[in-house]
Amino acid sequence: MTILQSSIPYDPLSERPLPGIQPTSMETWLHRDDAFAAQMQHRGALLRDRCADVLALDPAAEPAAQEVLDLVLHHAYPGCSCTVIRPDGQEVCIDRKHPLETLCNLVQEDICILQKRGEEHVLTGAILCFPSSWRLSEKFLRPLIDIHMPVDRYDENVARRVQRLFDGIQPGRPLWRYNALWYDNAELYQPRSAQEPRHIKDPGTAPYLRSERQTLLRLPKSQAVIFSIHTYVLAAERLRKIENPA
Repeated sequence: MTILQSSIPYDPLSERPLPGIQPTSMETWLHRDDAFAAQMQHRGALLRDRCADVLALDPAAEPAAQEVLDLVLHHAYPGCSCTVIRPDGQEVCIDRKHPLETLCNLVQEDICILQKRGEEHVLTGAILCFPSSWRLSEKFLRPLIDIHMPVDRYDENVARRVQRLFDGIQPGRPLWRYNALWYDNAELYQPRSAQEPRHIKDPGTAPYLRSERQTLLRLPKSQAVIFSIHTYVLAAERLRKIENPA
């Protein structure tokens, strides 16, 4: 399925050293763009047809999932409590017994829940419809360093820095970063085992640029860290036109 944005609200090709984190605000935590309707339709189909692949929740993370649902409603659909009407006209019932399923149908962002267990943060829940070459089943209930092991340059030194970063996140003061990945096709659902790493495409030949706007925030009640991912896919030709307008 080809779902493309017409632009990305930042320069995804501007390199930053790992982990590339910068501050943002709760007002800009969630994004909504011109691919909203198409991405939401795709998310709904994945939740229906591949639920076991895109959703996982440890029972101990249920309070955090409920808390992040309330936070999303507050910021994306203020004043709504039982049902919402999305910008594409679709009505969504707020099912608090199934918070991650409900989140999947409310926003474009994938939502991952990480909680401190021992000395590390562990992935205890996620709605992950648009994985970029990883599988939720392989990362669920794993600590940060195991989650990032296939990533180039993510060594023990970077892992310690990232863990310190997670420990220092304060409620109401989210952080964000971005990446840039070149792909042969525009499909948003790109699961891949860590044992079968993706061949990195040459930016000069790949037809699509995929960029994730990744945000980290701490929930004030449960103290869980929420890792949200907004995925943009842009045709390389479109990117060149933006960079070199006539």
